[in-house]
Parts: sequence; C-alpha cells; structure tokens
Amino acid sequence: MPLPAFPPLRDRRLVLVGLVLISLVMTLGSGKWAFQSAAHFGVTWGCSLLYTLVLGLGNREIWRQLQRRYPHVAQTRRRLWYLGLGSAAYTCAATVALTLGLAWAGPGVNASPQALLLIAAINLVPTLVGQLIYESRHTFQQWEATGRRADQLAQAQTQAQLDALAQQLDPHFLFNSLNTLAALIEPANAPAQQYLEGLADVYRYVLLSRDRPTVPLAEELAFVRTYVALQKVRFRDNVQVRYDVPPGALARRVAPLSVQLLVENALKHNEASRARPLHLHLVVDAAAGALRVENTWQPRPAGLAPGTGLGLANVRRRYALLGAPNPVEIVQDARTFAVTLPLLGEGVGA
Repeated sequence: MPLPAFPPLRDRRLVLVGLVLISLVMTLGSGKWAFQSAAHFGVTWGCSLLYTLVLGLGNREIWRQLQRRYPHVAQTRRRLWYLGLGSAAYTCAATVALTLGLAWAGPGVNASPQALLLIAAINLVPTLVGQLIYESRHTFQQWEATGRRADQLAQAQTQAQLDALAQQLDPHFLFNSLNTLAALIEPANAPAQQYLEGLADVYRYVLLSRDRPTVPLAEELAFVRTYVALQKVRFRDNVQVRYDVPPGALARRVAPLSVQLLVENALKHNEASRARPLHLHLVVDAAAGALRVENTWQPRPAGLAPGTGLGLANVRRRYALLGAPNPVEIVQDARTFAVTLPLLGEGVGA
C-alpha cells in the first residue's frame, strides 16, 4: 500500500496559492520603500514572488524526488539527512543566483557578500519550516497506512489459517490426537508411523506459523517437502516434484502456507495418473528475487467442483499487504500453469 510520492493536482494548486500569499506577506513586511508608490510595491512583490516560487517549488521537487528514492519508513533517517543538506544547498545557491541576477538587472539591489549571507539565512527559515510540514504530513500518512495494512494483514492471515485447516476442530486437538494415534500403531508398521509423523509435522508447522506474517523460505520448503511426501503415499510416482533452490535464497522470507497452497492447488485441479503424471517444478530466480511454482496443465475431467480462486486471491492480498517489491504473477498457457511469488527481505515480518 504505497503512499503517493507527491500531492495530487488540487494540492499542487494550493501550494502555488500558498506561495503567492507568502510572497505577498513578505512584501507587506518589507519596509517603507515598497509603499512609496504602486510601482515600488509591484517591484517588491515581483521580487518576493520570484524568490518564493523558485525556492518553494525547487525545494518541493527535492522532497518529491527523495520520497520516490527513499519511500520506506526504514529509510526515513537517510531521507531526512539528504533533505536537510539538499534543501540548504539549493536554497543558498538559488538565493545567491537570484540576488546576483537582480543586482545585474537593477543597480539598487545590494549583492555584497554580507547581504548574500543574510538573505540566504533568512530564506533558510521558511524553507526548513516548509520541508518540516511536508515530512510531518508524510509521516502521519505512513502511520495511518501502516495501521490499516496491519489490520488487513491480520484479517488475511486469519483467512489463510481457516483455508489451511478447513475444519472447525481445534488444531491442538488434532495434533495431540495424531501423536496419540502414532503411539498406538504397532512399531513394526514403519510406513504408518512415518505417515502419522509427517501428518503431525504438517499440523505442527500450521500451529507455529499461524501468528507469523512471514517465515524463512527454508522452513516453508521443508513443510512443502513433508506435505508432498504425504501426498505421494496416495499418488506414488504419478506426482513428480523438482526443486531448484540455491542455498543463498533459503534465508529470504515468504508468507506462511503460500508455497504449500500452490502445490495443493496443482494436485487438486490437475490429473495425476500413470498415463499422465503430474510434474511440479519449484525454482528460485535469484536475479529477480522470486520463487516460481510451475506445474503441467492437465485439468481433471469435468464433473469435479471447480476452484473458486479464493486461495490465490488471498495469497495476492497477503503479499501486497506485506509490501512485496513485485506483485504475485500468474501465467497459464496450453501446457503449463505457473505462479511467481516475490521473495521478501530477511527482515520483513521476522
């Protein structure tokens, strides 16, 4: 939910009107010379307007560019340093250039070094006040947006938990029941023991990740491998999964249960048989900072309930609320279906 890098058109008009009014106030307080005649007043107001517009619009442009370059809360300190230094340097340089230009055009203007220093110091005061107003307003907007995003993310996480559990029983009850059932199985029945342990691991991950906005990719992939192992008990070699994930990407973060949902959707909506095995490929594009989950596109026969699309919509919304650098992308052609998830920074949602 990015904030606007600069005010809308209506706000820009208010800025121009405000600068004109400021120049008028400066003219009214400039001294007796400005009131000797209408011509004196016009010249004084014209000079004040020139200073106000050049300094006001120039410093506003500096603020806009810095907001575009450093828009995040974590970059506020760097942005403020650059804003203070850039505004001060621009104000001083523009003041000297305007004053020298006016002195060249009109010999009555004092352009001595002392006068230039005094005018620059006077102009710095409204400049810094104006930049402070812009920054305060932007900070307040960020605070409001962060609050809204946190509320929406909490709602999206709750929906994801409901979709993942898909039942009304307490997951703690199911997890404990699975452990109890594992203890009742004969020790010699190793496949049943392994299946129940894997199922318990699945619910353990759901319980541990339910209150976390993001998890390391390594944890999510470990969960996916366990989930796939459980599914292969049913599908056997009719499902083939390949992982191409460099070790350096495992510390990046993803929304919990998001990768598993993509694998689950592939198994749910596509045929997986000996004649038509289902192939899934999980690959990380390190350069793009993204994880792509790709599967062969071979829809199940008609008659089965179609997908609602709520799962993918929820994943898209969660990544948007997490401030992902790129949106979730879905690409489908005649042979494949692929979803690309942006990998988040190691400190996002930790």
